[in-house]
Amino acid sequence: MLDRFGREINYLRISVIDRCNLRCYYCMPDGEIQFLPEEALLSRDEIIAVVRIATEFGINKVRLTGGEPLLRRDILNIVERIAKIDGIKDLSISTNGTLLKDFAQSLADAGLQRVNISLDTLDPKKFAQITGFDRLQDVLDGIDAAEEAGLLPIKLNCVVKKSSAEDDAQMVAEFAKKRGFEVRFIRMMNLADGKFWIVEGGTGGDCAICNRLRLTADGFIKPCLFSDIAFSIKTMGIRDAIKKAIENKPERGTQSLNCSFFNIGG
Repeated sequence: MLDRFGREINYLRISVIDRCNLRCYYCMPDGEIQFLPEEALLSRDEIIAVVRIATEFGINKVRLTGGEPLLRRDILNIVERIAKIDGIKDLSISTNGTLLKDFAQSLADAGLQRVNISLDTLDPKKFAQITGFDRLQDVLDGIDAAEEAGLLPIKLNCVVKKSSAEDDAQMVAEFAKKRGFEVRFIRMMNLADGKFWIVEGGTGGDCAICNRLRLTADGFIKPCLFSDIAFSIKTMGIRDAIKKAIENKPERGTQSLNCSFFNIGG
Protein backbone atom coordinates (compact mmCIF):
# COMPACT_ATOMS: atom_id res chain seq x y z
CA MET A 1 0.00 0.00 0.00
CA LEU A 2 1.24 3.48 -0.84
CA ASP A 3 1.23 6.27 1.72
CA ARG A 4 0.22 9.83 0.79
CA PHE A 5 3.79 10.57 -0.33
CA GLY A 6 3.93 7.64 -2.73
CA ARG A 7 6.11 5.40 -0.58
CA GLU A 8 5.32 1.69 -0.70
CA ILE A 9 4.89 0.48 2.88
CA ASN A 10 5.93 -3.17 3.00
CA TYR A 11 8.05 -3.51 6.15
CA LEU A 12 6.84 -4.12 9.73
CA ARG A 13 9.19 -4.03 12.71
CA ILE A 14 7.71 -5.72 15.77
CA SER A 15 8.98 -5.08 19.28
CA VAL A 16 8.07 -8.30 21.06
CA ILE A 17 9.44 -7.22 24.45
CA ASP A 18 10.89 -4.05 25.96
CA ARG A 19 13.31 -5.76 28.35
CA CYS A 20 17.00 -6.24 27.61
CA ASN A 21 19.88 -8.02 29.32
CA LEU A 22 22.34 -5.23 28.42
CA ARG A 23 22.31 -1.55 29.39
CA CYS A 24 23.85 0.24 26.41
CA TYR A 25 24.22 3.91 27.30
CA TYR A 26 22.90 5.13 23.96
CA CYS A 27 19.77 3.01 24.20
CA MET A 28 18.68 2.96 27.85
CA PRO A 29 17.60 6.25 29.47
CA ASP A 30 19.29 7.41 32.65
CA GLY A 31 17.74 6.55 35.98
CA GLU A 32 15.28 3.81 36.89
CA ILE A 33 13.68 2.12 33.91
CA GLN A 34 10.00 1.23 34.00
CA PHE A 35 9.49 -1.87 31.88
CA LEU A 36 6.05 -3.03 30.85
CA PRO A 37 4.43 -5.63 33.10
CA GLU A 38 4.24 -8.97 31.33
CA GLU A 39 0.47 -8.81 31.11
CA ALA A 40 0.73 -5.59 29.07
CA LEU A 41 2.75 -7.27 26.32
CA LEU A 42 0.93 -8.41 23.22
CA SER A 43 0.25 -12.12 23.24
CA ARG A 44 1.71 -14.26 20.50
CA ASP A 45 -1.78 -14.70 19.06
CA GLU A 46 -2.16 -10.91 18.86
CA ILE A 47 1.24 -10.56 17.18
CA ILE A 48 0.36 -13.22 14.62
CA ALA A 49 -3.00 -11.58 13.96
CA VAL A 50 -1.27 -8.25 13.27
CA VAL A 51 1.12 -9.86 10.79
CA ARG A 52 -1.68 -11.71 9.00
CA ILE A 53 -3.73 -8.56 8.56
CA ALA A 54 -0.65 -6.49 7.69
CA THR A 55 -0.04 -8.72 4.66
CA GLU A 56 -3.39 -7.52 3.31
CA PHE A 57 -1.87 -4.03 3.16
CA GLY A 58 1.23 -5.25 1.33
CA ILE A 59 3.55 -5.99 4.24
CA ASN A 60 5.96 -8.75 3.14
CA LYS A 61 8.97 -8.06 5.36
CA VAL A 62 9.02 -8.51 9.15
CA ARG A 63 11.77 -7.94 11.66
CA LEU A 64 11.42 -8.89 15.33
CA THR A 65 13.09 -6.53 17.77
CA GLY A 66 12.99 -5.61 21.44
CA GLY A 67 14.42 -4.80 23.87
CA GLU A 68 16.18 -8.08 23.33
CA PRO A 69 13.72 -10.34 21.49
CA LEU A 70 15.42 -13.56 22.57
CA LEU A 71 14.36 -12.83 26.16
CA ARG A 72 10.78 -13.54 25.19
CA ARG A 73 9.98 -17.09 26.26
CA ASP A 74 7.77 -17.87 23.27
CA ILE A 75 10.01 -16.31 20.63
CA LEU A 76 10.56 -19.58 18.76
CA ASN A 77 6.82 -20.15 18.45
CA ILE A 78 6.32 -16.57 17.25
CA VAL A 79 9.01 -17.03 14.59
CA GLU A 80 7.57 -20.37 13.49
CA ARG A 81 4.06 -19.00 13.11
CA ILE A 82 5.09 -15.85 11.25
CA ALA A 83 7.27 -17.90 8.90
CA LYS A 84 4.18 -19.86 7.84
CA ILE A 85 2.10 -16.79 6.95
CA ASP A 86 1.49 -16.45 3.22
CA GLY A 87 2.97 -13.24 1.88
CA ILE A 88 5.90 -12.92 4.30
CA LYS A 89 9.03 -13.12 2.17
CA ASP A 90 11.64 -11.77 4.59
CA LEU A 91 11.74 -12.66 8.31
CA SER A 92 14.62 -11.49 10.50
CA ILE A 93 15.56 -10.61 14.07
CA SER A 94 17.63 -7.78 15.51
CA THR A 95 19.51 -9.02 18.58
CA ASN A 96 22.40 -8.04 20.81
CA GLY A 97 23.77 -11.53 20.20
CA THR A 98 24.45 -12.52 23.79
CA LEU A 99 21.89 -15.35 23.73
CA LEU A 100 22.23 -16.28 20.10
CA LYS A 101 24.59 -19.21 20.61
CA ASP A 102 21.77 -21.12 22.30
CA PHE A 103 19.04 -19.99 19.88
CA ALA A 104 20.56 -19.78 16.40
CA GLN A 105 19.86 -23.29 15.16
CA SER A 106 16.39 -23.40 16.71
CA LEU A 107 15.55 -20.04 15.12
CA ALA A 108 16.69 -21.30 11.74
CA ASP A 109 14.67 -24.49 12.18
CA ALA A 110 11.62 -22.37 13.05
CA GLY A 111 11.91 -20.45 9.79
CA LEU A 112 13.98 -17.38 10.60
CA GLN A 113 15.97 -16.29 7.58
CA ARG A 114 18.62 -13.92 8.91
CA VAL A 115 19.85 -11.83 11.82
CA ASN A 116 21.11 -8.34 12.53
CA ILE A 117 23.54 -8.37 15.46
CA SER A 118 24.73 -5.36 17.46
CA LEU A 119 28.52 -5.05 17.59
CA ASP A 120 29.99 -1.65 18.46
CA THR A 121 33.54 -2.71 19.29
CA LEU A 122 35.87 -5.70 19.44
CA ASP A 123 37.62 -4.38 22.55
CA PRO A 124 36.28 -6.28 25.62
CA LYS A 125 36.84 -3.36 27.99
CA LYS A 126 35.07 -0.90 25.72
CA PHE A 127 32.27 -3.39 25.17
CA ALA A 128 31.74 -3.58 28.93
CA GLN A 129 31.77 0.21 29.18
CA ILE A 130 29.18 0.57 26.41
CA THR A 131 26.84 -2.23 27.49
CA GLY A 132 27.45 -2.48 31.22
CA PHE A 133 28.42 -6.16 30.95
CA ASP A 134 31.51 -8.16 30.01
CA ARG A 135 29.82 -10.28 27.34
CA LEU A 136 31.69 -9.63 24.11
CA GLN A 137 32.69 -13.28 23.80
CA ASP A 138 29.03 -14.31 24.08
CA VAL A 139 28.25 -12.05 21.12
CA LEU A 140 31.12 -13.45 19.06
CA ASP A 141 30.00 -16.99 19.88
CA GLY A 142 26.49 -16.01 18.82
CA ILE A 143 27.78 -14.69 15.51
CA ASP A 144 29.57 -18.00 14.90
CA ALA A 145 26.41 -19.94 15.75
CA ALA A 146 24.28 -17.80 13.44
CA GLU A 147 26.68 -18.37 10.57
CA GLU A 148 26.76 -22.11 11.22
CA ALA A 149 22.94 -22.20 11.31
CA GLY A 150 22.74 -20.47 7.94
CA LEU A 151 21.10 -17.26 9.17
CA LEU A 152 22.57 -15.30 6.29
CA PRO A 153 23.41 -12.67 5.32
CA ILE A 154 24.57 -11.67 8.80
CA LYS A 155 24.38 -7.91 9.23
CA LEU A 156 26.25 -6.15 12.02
CA ASN A 157 24.82 -2.97 13.54
CA CYS A 158 27.60 -0.70 14.77
CA VAL A 159 26.69 2.48 16.64
CA VAL A 160 29.18 5.32 16.15
CA LYS A 161 29.48 8.75 17.71
CA LYS A 162 30.00 10.56 14.41
CA SER A 163 31.32 8.33 11.62
CA SER A 164 32.64 4.96 10.55
CA ALA A 165 36.16 6.40 10.60
CA GLU A 166 36.30 5.91 14.38
CA ASP A 167 38.74 3.27 15.64
CA ASP A 168 36.14 0.86 17.02
CA ALA A 169 34.04 1.13 13.88
CA GLN A 170 37.08 0.38 11.73
CA MET A 171 37.76 -2.75 13.80
CA VAL A 172 34.20 -3.90 13.25
CA ALA A 173 34.46 -3.11 9.53
CA GLU A 174 37.62 -5.19 9.19
CA PHE A 175 36.04 -8.05 11.14
CA ALA A 176 32.99 -7.95 8.87
CA LYS A 177 35.13 -7.88 5.74
CA LYS A 178 37.14 -10.92 6.83
CA ARG A 179 34.00 -12.88 7.69
CA GLY A 180 31.95 -11.80 4.68
CA PHE A 181 29.34 -10.00 6.78
CA GLU A 182 27.53 -6.76 6.03
CA VAL A 183 27.84 -3.84 8.45
CA ARG A 184 25.58 -0.88 9.18
CA PHE A 185 27.09 2.18 10.86
CA ILE A 186 24.43 3.97 12.88
CA ARG A 187 25.26 7.43 14.16
CA MET A 188 23.99 8.06 17.69
CA MET A 189 20.51 9.53 17.55
CA ASN A 190 18.28 11.39 19.99
CA LEU A 191 14.54 10.76 19.77
CA ALA A 192 13.56 13.75 21.91
CA ASP A 193 15.82 16.20 20.09
CA GLY A 194 14.91 14.84 16.69
CA LYS A 195 18.52 14.24 15.71
CA PHE A 196 18.99 11.43 13.22
CA TRP A 197 21.08 10.59 10.17
CA ILE A 198 20.91 8.14 7.30
CA VAL A 199 22.47 4.83 8.28
CA GLU A 200 25.76 4.24 6.50
CA GLY A 201 25.47 0.97 4.61
CA GLY A 202 21.69 0.86 5.02
CA THR A 203 18.50 2.82 4.34
CA GLY A 204 17.38 3.69 7.87
CA GLY A 205 16.96 7.40 8.46
CA ASP A 206 16.27 8.17 4.78
CA CYS A 207 12.75 9.55 5.12
CA ALA A 208 12.19 9.90 1.38
CA ILE A 209 12.22 6.12 0.91
CA CYS A 210 11.01 4.95 4.33
CA ASN A 211 8.84 1.86 3.94
CA ARG A 212 8.36 0.98 7.64
CA LEU A 213 5.70 0.67 10.25
CA ARG A 214 6.43 -0.32 13.83
CA LEU A 215 4.40 -2.35 16.31
CA THR A 216 5.22 -1.66 19.95
CA ALA A 217 5.29 -4.42 22.53
CA ASP A 218 2.05 -3.12 24.05
CA GLY A 219 0.11 -2.85 20.82
CA PHE A 220 0.55 0.52 19.10
CA ILE A 221 1.23 0.87 15.38
CA LYS A 222 3.70 3.70 14.83
CA PRO A 223 4.29 5.05 11.32
CA CYS A 224 7.56 6.78 12.20
CA LEU A 225 10.34 6.29 14.74
CA PHE A 226 10.79 10.03 15.18
CA SER A 227 7.13 10.82 15.84
CA ASP A 228 4.62 10.23 18.63
CA ILE A 229 1.85 9.37 16.18
CA ALA A 230 0.53 5.93 17.20
CA PHE A 231 -2.63 3.89 16.79
CA SER A 232 -3.76 1.24 19.25
CA ILE A 233 -4.70 -2.16 17.84
CA LYS A 234 -6.58 -2.85 21.06
CA THR A 235 -8.91 0.15 20.96
CA MET A 236 -9.16 0.68 17.19
CA GLY A 237 -8.78 -2.86 15.94
CA ILE A 238 -5.83 -4.13 13.95
CA ARG A 239 -7.06 -3.29 10.46
CA ASP A 240 -8.04 0.30 11.28
CA ALA A 241 -4.82 0.92 13.24
CA ILE A 242 -2.67 -0.20 10.31
CA LYS A 243 -4.74 1.79 7.82
CA LYS A 244 -4.54 4.96 9.91
CA ALA A 245 -0.80 4.51 10.46
CA ILE A 246 -0.17 4.33 6.72
CA GLU A 247 -2.50 7.25 5.99
CA ASN A 248 -0.84 9.39 8.67
CA LYS A 249 2.80 8.47 8.05
CA PRO A 250 4.64 11.82 8.09
CA GLU A 251 6.82 12.99 5.24
CA ARG A 252 9.81 13.00 7.58
CA GLY A 253 10.62 12.41 11.21
CA THR A 254 10.63 15.20 13.77
CA GLN A 255 10.89 14.01 17.38
CA SER A 256 9.47 11.47 19.80
CA LEU A 257 8.94 12.26 23.46
CA ASN A 258 7.04 9.09 24.35
CA CYS A 259 9.51 6.37 23.36
CA SER A 260 13.08 5.30 23.99
CA PHE A 261 15.17 3.10 21.73
CA PHE A 262 14.97 0.18 24.18
CA ASN A 263 11.19 -0.08 23.82
CA ILE A 264 10.71 0.74 20.15
CA GLY A 265 13.46 -1.34 18.57
CA GLY A 266 15.37 1.35 16.69
